[in-house]
Amino acid sequence: MRNTRALAAAGAAVAVLGVAAPAAVADGGRVPNPSNIVALPSVIARGGQLTITVDGCPNGGHATSNAFPRTNLTPVHGINDTARGTATIDNDARPGPYDITVHCSGRSLTRPAAFTVIGGVRGGIGGSSTTGATPADMAIGGSLVAAAVVGSGVFWMRRRAEKRI
Repeated sequence: MRNTRALAAAGAAVAVLGVAAPAAVADGGRVPNPSNIVALPSVIARGGQLTITVDGCPNGGHATSNAFPRTNLTPVHGINDTARGTATIDNDARPGPYDITVHCSGRSLTRPAAFTVIGGVRGGIGGSSTTGATPADMAIGGSLVAAAVVGSGVFWMRRRAEKRI
């Protein structure tokens, strides 16, 4: 009886290995398949540089989007099946989310809304003002300054009168 059980266990082990062997051989000769597209930073201004990293792309490839021109992806040494590239966002890209499509070894993968472009900022010139102060702005500012001067004068005169008593 013991021999029968041992023989059945050995037969089951051989069957399992027999089924797994073709899968292991096929995996060694597998065709790369791009996966896991990562775009950093995920929120970027126009003209900024976006780093794209893709797993499953050992021979490199390229990435495309409506927000930047075709960008080459080069293999990263020391990291298995990973490729990376840097794209520059177009200066005329509209604010909003954008997809990235990656092409590696004849295969494609698209990641929807991979990153978001935000509008540019006018730093150093007063925020969004581009034409300077209008006459209405000058009148409002002047009247606020005049009100502050009159209010300060009244306050000073009242304090001065209190000291005399």
